[in-house]
Amino acid sequence: MRSLQSEIEQRGRRIFELVDEHPESLFSKAGFYQRLMILSMRDERLKHQLFRFVDVLPSLSTSGEVVEHLQEYFTDAHDSRKISEFLGAGIRLARVVPWISGPVLRWNVSEMARQFIAGRNPNDVMRTLRKRRTQKIGFTVDLLGEAVVSETEADEYAARYLDLLEGLARETKNWTDPIGKNAELFPVVNLSVKTSALYSQMSPADPANAIAHLAPKLRPILRRARELGAFINFDMESYAHKNTTLELFKTIFTEEEFRDWPHAGIVIQAYLRDSEADLRDLIEWGRARGTRFAVRLVKGAYWDYETAKSRRNGWDCPVYLQKPASDANFETLTRLLLENESIVTSAFGSHNVRSIAHAQAFAEELGIDRGRFEFQLLYGMAGPIKRALVDMGYRVREYCPVGELLPGMSYLVRRLLENTSNEGFLRAKFSENVPAEDLLRDPCEILRRSRNGVLPASNATINMTTTKPNTQSGAYENAPLTNFALPENQEKMRAALREQRKQFGRKVPLTINGEKIWTDKMFSSVNPSQPDQIVGYAAEADIPEAKRAVAAARAAFEKWRRTSFEERCQLLERVAEILERRRFELSALEVFEVGKPWAQGDGDVAEAIDFCTFYARQMRLIGRPRLTQNVPGEESYQHYWPRGVALVIAPWNFPMAILCGMVSAALVTGNTVIMKPSEQSVIIGAMLMEIYEEAGVPPGVLNFLNGKGSVIGAHMVDHKDVDLIAFTGSREVGLRIWESAGKTREGQRELKRVICEMGGKNAMIVDSDADLDEAIVDSIYSAFGFQGQKCSALSRLIVLEENHDRVVERLLGAAASVRVGNPEEPGIVVGPVIDEAAYRRILDYIEVGKSEATLAYQAKEVPLHGYFVPPTIFTGVKPNMRIAREEIFGPVLSVIKVRDLDEAIEVANGTDYALTGGFFSRSPANIERVKAQLEAGNVYINRPCTGAIVGRHPFGGFKMSGSGTKAGGKDYLLNFLIPRVVTENVTRHGVAPEKTPEYRDEFLWPRKR
Repeated sequence: MRSLQSEIEQRGRRIFELVDEHPESLFSKAGFYQRLMILSMRDERLKHQLFRFVDVLPSLSTSGEVVEHLQEYFTDAHDSRKISEFLGAGIRLARVVPWISGPVLRWNVSEMARQFIAGRNPNDVMRTLRKRRTQKIGFTVDLLGEAVVSETEADEYAARYLDLLEGLARETKNWTDPIGKNAELFPVVNLSVKTSALYSQMSPADPANAIAHLAPKLRPILRRARELGAFINFDMESYAHKNTTLELFKTIFTEEEFRDWPHAGIVIQAYLRDSEADLRDLIEWGRARGTRFAVRLVKGAYWDYETAKSRRNGWDCPVYLQKPASDANFETLTRLLLENESIVTSAFGSHNVRSIAHAQAFAEELGIDRGRFEFQLLYGMAGPIKRALVDMGYRVREYCPVGELLPGMSYLVRRLLENTSNEGFLRAKFSENVPAEDLLRDPCEILRRSRNGVLPASNATINMTTTKPNTQSGAYENAPLTNFALPENQEKMRAALREQRKQFGRKVPLTINGEKIWTDKMFSSVNPSQPDQIVGYAAEADIPEAKRAVAAARAAFEKWRRTSFEERCQLLERVAEILERRRFELSALEVFEVGKPWAQGDGDVAEAIDFCTFYARQMRLIGRPRLTQNVPGEESYQHYWPRGVALVIAPWNFPMAILCGMVSAALVTGNTVIMKPSEQSVIIGAMLMEIYEEAGVPPGVLNFLNGKGSVIGAHMVDHKDVDLIAFTGSREVGLRIWESAGKTREGQRELKRVICEMGGKNAMIVDSDADLDEAIVDSIYSAFGFQGQKCSALSRLIVLEENHDRVVERLLGAAASVRVGNPEEPGIVVGPVIDEAAYRRILDYIEVGKSEATLAYQAKEVPLHGYFVPPTIFTGVKPNMRIAREEIFGPVLSVIKVRDLDEAIEVANGTDYALTGGFFSRSPANIERVKAQLEAGNVYINRPCTGAIVGRHPFGGFKMSGSGTKAGGKDYLLNFLIPRVVTENVTRHGVAPEKTPEYRDEFLWPRKR
């Protein structure tokens, strides 16, 4: 009896023999496509430029634009020479006759797309399907374009699925099964459905909401499919929606109407580390349901996206990082499927002959008839393998995407990447002629020989799980965001919300010199979603408490300034550890006290952690005296002294991050601090004081005052013993502090330093060639995320007139689909504004907007109780209008139409502010121009203009947005320090040391022994 490996090799060789009887290039279409693929495989750098050009091409409306983009993408001399080889005479014609070369390029890309896209519409695809029928190949049809930004677009997709289903059933009503047996398992009509195309507001944190919206849209499709005798398959896309898709599938097919229907399937992606657990759970569910269902097993098509996303967020990477690991898991899942053939029908989606041969051999070993499972391959790829499988008597189905070129570009680029991947099977077989014995090797054996399956060092940074970054050496790592796609994190957040609700009405004191101080006056902090709920009460400080706090900080300064920077750094790291431990508790408190949605509250706590660890790291870099120049006979060292007593005045919109960031910067640099949080977020401020005390901050080094800014804030700004003021807040208050701090008071020993971060009137420009799927989603998030209550929030959307109408149409539809409600519920985007004063001020601005411009959209369904302002969009806005010039700090967006990019930049730069700005474009030249000319402290290209990350995006603006400092940047701590140089002549009788060390110990006295 031969081993399974021997059987696999025999079957694999047989497939290759049949393939070689009908030799075909990997690139079945010659000409343009063949040249593109060959060039891409030769030059990795050029490949990405080529694919970016292919991506933008369908959105270009004129031949001149086509040629301009071609020249912009390939300006490099090396690239230009290569592209000349690629396009031949086309590029040489470009400058002379663009009206010829533009259409030629567009036609070539359209023809290339047809390599992978089976038809533009249902009628078009039938020609392909009839041809495949003669080859005994079945089909599953999918509608291209998974990005929907509004419920209008989602409803259109649902209608298109129904139309496609009807058309396929009508055109194939007399078709029969190509194999002629087990036909009851494999209906002729097979439709693949992307659930993300049916609901625009899918949130990984709220699967229940997604299911509640998706199920009503799916039931008519499923009902009609059952009536027509068709099969429906749920496609699987990104990992974020995986759990929701699985739960949706199990929920809807457990319903009485569909419980006994066997013609439904779902995709399992073998490159996911948790795919085996998911498959076992599905099989267990299927047995309990008592009806057969199907699984399409694939490797997965989003590897680049998943690895990049996990690296950005600091998450465990959900996919295997080595291709042999995915291949090995595919075989594990293949065996699991075939061992449970009595309840699950298997469809193996792979072009890898080893994977195919393994499924054949294992099915044979189990005695499963080859007509009871099928192989699925992509349209336009691996034609010889499909023919070989048909010749061997196996059931073959082709995955046939249908749609226009523009929505199909993301699919096309994924296929291009797959075909040119260094590890791709098709490239190895059909382009590089790798020997069959190598292609049929056991992936488990490959892993064992590759460091026993351990990831090579070059990829080691992908799996980032550390929550306490190494602040002393190596690359800085941010605290990972909480992945709310994971059910365990959803439950932790719900539990934290329940626990925080139990603590409503708590009372917090002042903290001065380590003592808890209660006063005769208390003020309350309310839940803006339900203002009758008191989150907590805080003791209110007055002038006597303010004087006492300044005195305590001044008295503690001398000892704290002499404390080594390493001890101060370790204090911050202990704070970071406590913040991490209490992360869900603090995030839940933010939901209640300031109305933060789940992810935004978590992001605020993560940023606070980052400030602690990043500033500790930076202090270690600048804490030791450093030699200025290596001069024989002289030692000259520059180092830093703290400024003195720091007053930190923080806002409520980032109640933990900004407060913690300014406090930690002041403390780690050796200053003592009086911390004054906003009145609206005083309970969160009290939690930070509690955390610092737990971490061991000495008495008097950090003092906590609650009270009215106009009373105690103004008093301390003017106090002679306050040396530094770190303020984040409104322009009005910031300018008052700036002016007051410039006056020298009697007895004042230092010129006051002011770190002043204020507001913005932030603009994003949408170019004529922008990817609107990205631009609309990111604009909505930037404008309405956390109710627009971010200094970085989008306030002005500047749109070139060529694109204006399309942008506005999709923007209004997307805004109408945004979820507004109590942020206790996961997935809410827009919650309440902070208090009644903000509520009334924003509504007043909306009335101003109605008198100045056109009210294009205003949400109608908002909660009746609480400070909920409806998301609002104005069009026809002119740059000189109040709503285009004044900071509103709420969910109000102005759309401004401009002629061209010249005017767009002029309008964007035409306000008093310069905080954040953005640009959506696929023109390399225009992108470079905006990078150079847009007046903003933080410029974002093709992404939201909010969400700065410590270390990665140092944050702060200029003009009336701030004093030019960069929180979370490498030079931020210098604002809290005074530079000092100590020079010593070390020459004695003409003799000097040969070498002076670059760094020396701190100047501390008395020295610690």
